[in-house]
Amino acid sequence: MTVVALDFETANERRDSACAIGLAWIEGGRVVRRASRLIRPPELRFAPGNIRVHGIVPADVRDKPGFGEAVAEFLPDLAGGLILAHNASFDIGVLRASLQACGLPAPPLRYLCTVQVARRVFPDPEGCGLGKVARRLGIRFEHHDAGEDAYACAEIALAAVRQTEAADVPDLSRVLSLPATRIDGSAAVPRAGAGAISDRILRALKPAVPDALCFAMRGSTGNRYEVSLEDRTSGLTLRCTCMAGRHGVRCRHVKALVVGDITDLLSNNHADVEVLRRRLAAVG
Repeated sequence: MTVVALDFETANERRDSACAIGLAWIEGGRVVRRASRLIRPPELRFAPGNIRVHGIVPADVRDKPGFGEAVAEFLPDLAGGLILAHNASFDIGVLRASLQACGLPAPPLRYLCTVQVARRVFPDPEGCGLGKVARRLGIRFEHHDAGEDAYACAEIALAAVRQTEAADVPDLSRVLSLPATRIDGSAAVPRAGAGAISDRILRALKPAVPDALCFAMRGSTGNRYEVSLEDRTSGLTLRCTCMAGRHGVRCRHVKALVVGDITDLLSNNHADVEVLRRRLAAVG
């Protein structure tokens, strides 16, 4: 049986906003393969809290494949084996929601949560978060990198096998009386086709891009500054009300918006950051 540890990072609070996937395959009592991919989520809306966790910004994934293309090579192993994940309900939820969002069927899945494994095999008052368990077991990895997190998850499962003297990772279910969760597959979401509203019409129904774009940004000391896009005779220009911006310097607030980094964005117009990028790209 294929055993693969899985981890996702997401762009925002939505389960279908995967921006990175990491996997680690276990065979013969060790990790034999690792893989990770960046993913372009359906919308380039990255929540500041998510960016602070994993460090991925829209510019990192703008030219990456969408979810379906990014995970296609891994689906046979995920559908045909045992999936491990730390806080598995989250990662399995991301997998299923993201497949649904891109119109692909979710396959039947069987998974085991290593948080539950760790609570039974390596209990500790400080908790069983991935970083805490890995530290106690001496597993070295870069936390919140999807590939690294999948590797740590796999190593925790292997440590539990050694501790319990289970035959292998699937046997942990029997030894710990912790059955793997099984979920049925789901049908694909129909895509627009004959008789449906075409993409061209849908685009026509969207509101026009506003001429004026303005963003509220947080300064390093907590001050609020306004960054606005101005259409001058010399071309499109981003102006900031911070001290550097008032002196004509391309400040860090402007630089952040240009690359899609919304860590310090205070205004609730995340989607306009992508609009801004497109308008700047259109004029070179």
